[in-house]
Amino acid sequence: MKTAKKVISVAWLVLILAFIYIPILLLAVYSFTDATVVGGSIDGFSFQNYITLFKNEETRSMIGGTILLALGSALIATVFGTIGAIGTFYSKRTAKTLINFANQIPVVNADVVTGFSLCVLLIVLLGISKDTFVPLVAGHVVLCAPFVYLSVMPRLKQMDNNLYEAALDLGATPAQALFKVVIPQLLPGILSGFMLAITLSLDDYFITTYTKPSTFDTISTYVVNATKGGQTDIKTALWALSTIIFLIVVIVVVLMNVVSGKKKTTEERI
Repeated sequence: MKTAKKVISVAWLVLILAFIYIPILLLAVYSFTDATVVGGSIDGFSFQNYITLFKNEETRSMIGGTILLALGSALIATVFGTIGAIGTFYSKRTAKTLINFANQIPVVNADVVTGFSLCVLLIVLLGISKDTFVPLVAGHVVLCAPFVYLSVMPRLKQMDNNLYEAALDLGATPAQALFKVVIPQLLPGILSGFMLAITLSLDDYFITTYTKPSTFDTISTYVVNATKGGQTDIKTALWALSTIIFLIVVIVVVLMNVVSGKKKTTEERI
């Protein structure tokens, strides 16, 4: 009986993983072919899609702009999210409850609502030009900061509450206690929040659509526009881009797990 349950559990897990990863792997395979449609006939393998991706000035500019936007907005969101988490953690119960509640709203709110609201506030009411990139960056920070907050808060709850006060008693200033005692304890959560913020920024479409300059495209907006029309070689080059993004994500996840595993092993030995 136990063996049958185990077999069913493994089969179900394999089925779910296959449903998730087979389409991605299929797209990766076709990115190395000369096919013009996924599922179409393959006459031979080729690196032309990857050559087109990095040779085309438009796609190079789009990738570079997306990466800069993701890194910049993720950095700002990480600072705001970390400060918010620390401030909330050391606040009184009523303030802590209200802030936690307020932080949950952007997380569960639809991106299209957030994007349209920011467009109305920043561009229509405040008159900030979209060409300044301020609405776009602000939109991505609003999107990412709550998730950074959620990544840092569990680390604060695991931390010894007396560490900060002990540092003050030993002569440290509040700033020294924060940066030399509290922040080092939160680094894993801060790093996780930063990586999550980058992922969210790279993936966002609705907020970007409402707040971006007309001449600027991120990967998400460019892909949507490219699939509606345009050159076939650009469309197939996006298969190569999807494959590269997937490989980067896999490498980052593996490295993070390896580092985390080594750290746990070291702590257990100590």
